[in-house]
Amino acid sequence: MAIEVRIPTILRSYTGGAKVVDGTGDTLADLLTDLDSRHGGLRGRLITDAGTLHRFVNVYVNDEDVRFLGALDAKLSDGDSVTILPAVAGGAFGFAAAAAISSHSISSQGAVDAVARDAVAAR
Repeated sequence: MAIEVRIPTILRSYTGGAKVVDGTGDTLADLLTDLDSRHGGLRGRLITDAGTLHRFVNVYVNDEDVRFLGALDAKLSDGDSVTILPAVAGGAFGFAAAAAISSHSISSQGAVDAVARDAVAAR
């Protein structure tokens, strides 16, 4: 069973720069496990420690949001197309917030201060 998976730019370092990779699996969870076996670390960027999709990652099967198809239990078929898209917040404030949150190296108040500083600088 071949499933085409479109990889966003931010995750292409895991696929050797490939925009599209092929995978197999009966469900989205199976597909991500298969992809991770060939592109180590990819699954970890998409799945939380609790075993759910990160809320800042959108995944579509044939243009349908997997959150409405059963999330990781979404059924897949031969020839399906899966698209992985990072959620994007609008404007400089959103990007600054994402950067501050993902760094994990600053405190919550530090993140708020950094976001506010970056938003003012972007104007």
